[in-house]
Amino acid sequence: MKKRIVILGATGTVGSKIAAILLKEGHQVTLIARHTEKLSTYRDQGAEVISADITDIKAITQAFSNSDSAFVLMPDNVKAENTRDFQRDVTTKLIEAIERSGIKYIVNMSSLGSHMHEGNGIMAGTGEQEVRLNQLENVNVLHIRSAYFMENFLRTIGLVKKMNINGTVADGDHAIPMVATKDVAKIAARHLAALDFTGKSVHAVMGPRNYTYREFTHIIGQAIGQPELPYVQVPVAQMKQTFLGNGFSADSVDNLLEMGTAIKTGFMNYQERDERSTSPTTAEEFVNEVYLPAYRN
Repeated sequence: MKKRIVILGATGTVGSKIAAILLKEGHQVTLIARHTEKLSTYRDQGAEVISADITDIKAITQAFSNSDSAFVLMPDNVKAENTRDFQRDVTTKLIEAIERSGIKYIVNMSSLGSHMHEGNGIMAGTGEQEVRLNQLENVNVLHIRSAYFMENFLRTIGLVKKMNINGTVADGDHAIPMVATKDVAKIAARHLAALDFTGKSVHAVMGPRNYTYREFTHIIGQAIGQPELPYVQVPVAQMKQTFLGNGFSADSVDNLLEMGTAIKTGFMNYQERDERSTSPTTAEEFVNEVYLPAYRN
């Protein structure tokens, strides 16, 4: 039976892939994003496209009211003067829309490490959002706790091209779960369509295995013809100035950097890996299918 499904953040790396899967399966899909120019292809496939901010209670409530399930998330806001206040405001308004609408199934995009509420940067906000969504009565909520997105390596292509190095503030030799967003989207789409969860629960998506940043960089180097491509742990002060120079607020930068530097504490490895949480796409497959085309362009 086809379902009526709402996707927030429909232009994002996960939301856009969920949309493509559900439309192909013939579901009635409503896509909500602030900037909808990139959604014309989905509109042509039959999706309803709504231009609205995630904090637009009226628009979100109306969309949820006519739906079987919804995909929700915590958006980034690199301009926020107080990141946690922004995150709390988003969660408050999202909860109000859920309660007003009467929708019964919510799939929430969370992250590994969201069991902690401090010391993990932005993830503290997703952890708090999990707790608050769990307080909803008579609403089934499934939290997708995703591993570190392999797509994050696309952000440093410029560094690789210009400096012949790859780098972030994270320790290069600490292995963490890494996942391709297409695997996350497949799992989220399945739950949104099947409505196969009750109460409050977690589905971790952890990729095929753990990788270090140095190992992943080596895989990239092999693919682009630079087998000796080094991974460099960038000093926090240097990275902070780069972010600030790009217009990020000081508080958002502090949260981003705390998340990166805290990886070595092990908070990303808290979730137990099992058959259910292991997804198939390897780093080698991701680099060949996604990274290389982006690098060449």
